[in-house]
Amino acid sequence: MYKSLVKPALFNLDAERAHHLVFDNLRRAARLPGAKALLRGLYDYQHPNLAREVFGLKFPNPVGMAAGFDKNAVLTDEMATLGFGFVEIGTVTPRPQPGNPPPRLFRLPQDEALVNRMGFNNDGAAVVAARLARRQNRQLIIGGNIGKNKDTPNEEAAADYVACFEALADVVDYFVVNVSSPNTPNLRQLQEKKPLIDLLQQVQACNQRRPKPRPLLLKIAPDLTDSQLDDILEIAEETQLSGLVATNTTISRDNLQTSPAQVAALGAGGLSGRPLRARATEVIRYLHQRSHGTLPIIGSGGIHSAADALEKLAAGASLVQLYTGFVYEGPALVSQINKALVTASRQS
Repeated sequence: MYKSLVKPALFNLDAERAHHLVFDNLRRAARLPGAKALLRGLYDYQHPNLAREVFGLKFPNPVGMAAGFDKNAVLTDEMATLGFGFVEIGTVTPRPQPGNPPPRLFRLPQDEALVNRMGFNNDGAAVVAARLARRQNRQLIIGGNIGKNKDTPNEEAAADYVACFEALADVVDYFVVNVSSPNTPNLRQLQEKKPLIDLLQQVQACNQRRPKPRPLLLKIAPDLTDSQLDDILEIAEETQLSGLVATNTTISRDNLQTSPAQVAALGAGGLSGRPLRARATEVIRYLHQRSHGTLPIIGSGGIHSAADALEKLAAGASLVQLYTGFVYEGPALVSQINKALVTASRQS
């Protein structure tokens, strides 16, 4: 039904407007008597073979929603009914900010891809924390993806990440430090070794002062070289990270089916979706092999089918995340992946 009726209607709308329409309708539908039970019956596939324990957390299944979809933790209860094992909210910044001016989200249907330059638009850490404190479903694992405000200079970025950590620490289960988005000016400069170590050490110091520290992960770009990936592994060890998220969106526009003129007309932004699949898997495999499998990896980028998810897991990912694949394939993708994982576990 999604591909034949819902998707064509949504794809006739501006991409960001369609996104908000889906949010509004899902929230309204979930309030109807019996609606959540119906959604669970359609999409929430459960099986004991799906359970995973990763960085000390018990996931009912390894399929999560990536950051960027539910930036403000508005739909966490509803997402749980669609069968996700975890949801990563954000990116959240200390102070609310509107993000970049629209239009800022675009589809490339020929490539089954998206280009976005949202710019960390969000309600701010205090509002998001209060919203998470009120959520009904306390079983769903929540990750908090955190960043800096656009007008915060890089020299003061660590303070922004610490502020977000402190605001959200009681309402999320793990944290992801995002320094790899291409849509905040100069943010990716924080991926360089010295500033990144300093930033992570400050967040980790705050974390370790807590009675129960939260798993702390780092989200990385797919555009890093092998030597930069080696640096990331050294940084992860030095700052005692719990894992990595690989990968964020790419600034590359190589090997697209969409015409170069059309792509250029969209302007700057991070590319996600099918074109990212192979590179994201390469990065996962490299990190897994170089770390000898000691560092958990959440695999993200170009997962549009069960086979894509299995590929990421075979490359070394412990968990996977969807976003663009969810937009193109619909909510049934979650259960398709989980069913394929159960079938694979029975055959092994």
